[in-house]
Amino acid sequence: MREDRRRFLKTAGVAGGAALAATGRVLGPSSAQAASGGGAAPNGDLPKQMTFVTIRRGAELSLGIKTDRGILDVRRAESALKTKAPTTIDDLLQGRAGGAAALARLVERVGKNANGVYVAESAVELGPCVTRPEKILCVGLNYRRHAAEVGQPVPTVPILFNKFNSALAGHRGVVNVSHQPAEKFDYEVELVIVMGKTARNVAPADALSYVFGYCTGNDLTARDLQARTSQWMLGKSLDGFGPVGPYLVTADQIADPNNLKIECLVNGEVRQSSNTADMVFNCASLIAYISRHFTLVPGDIIFTGTPEGVISGYPKDKQVWLKPGDKVTSTIEKLGEQVVTLG
Repeated sequence: MREDRRRFLKTAGVAGGAALAATGRVLGPSSAQAASGGGAAPNGDLPKQMTFVTIRRGAELSLGIKTDRGILDVRRAESALKTKAPTTIDDLLQGRAGGAAALARLVERVGKNANGVYVAESAVELGPCVTRPEKILCVGLNYRRHAAEVGQPVPTVPILFNKFNSALAGHRGVVNVSHQPAEKFDYEVELVIVMGKTARNVAPADALSYVFGYCTGNDLTARDLQARTSQWMLGKSLDGFGPVGPYLVTADQIADPNNLKIECLVNGEVRQSSNTADMVFNCASLIAYISRHFTLVPGDIIFTGTPEGVISGYPKDKQVWLKPGDKVTSTIEKLGEQVVTLG
């Protein structure tokens, strides 16, 4: 498996990208380039001081806001108060139905008319905190100690791959690995960036201003499928292999996304424990680099890489892969705890 990874990395130019970034840390266009390309989405100002969830009722996914009184069910509140506020996270991200300003007005009115619109978080089934991203981008080997544990050089350019929307899953969900033609299932807790404005050729210094918020993710991986070819996608994008949430925390509440404690537990045992400060390419650098190649739009999400401690980094005689019945808990400071069970 490691030989396959080495072959891919060599092809991807991990060892040959020094001309792009001598330090391997900050990648982005000049200020003049940024001025000609970046821009805000039509959704205007981004919401502040809010923590969102997705409420699932059968096939219906609707917006919730975490509060001290429980989860504010925005759809119920909007039905009662008729403020024309967005009732899904997708509508909010895209600036539909009045966007953040209408939502703020709804929240203010609910304060005086609270009957029946708050629900206990424990009683709510949750979906993925972002439901319809146009793009799901992922970054490989983006922690120094993780690169070391799997015997790979620290990348000099970000290694990008993708997942599909069918990989999304929610907190307290079940990921059915028993349905997959694979055996070597692994965990990868990751900080996830959620874009809030259209970004093209943005400078690293400006990049974080385009972020809507952050959430906890897990880049679940079938290592045997990942290693089958030089392309990683097959092992990364199986159904349910991209749980995000439970919370989407607005960016203003995270002063420094590159200084957050990050952990993963399996059946209560700590397997990964690190800090996002160990990233090779920080969040701003990733947004700047990606926006040089793709236009990032509101709702796009970026899995920023995983720290050391994954099963594939263990000696072969100590690799005990995930199996049905295992409970995987991913936690990131200020972003909450995500739990999924393998089925």
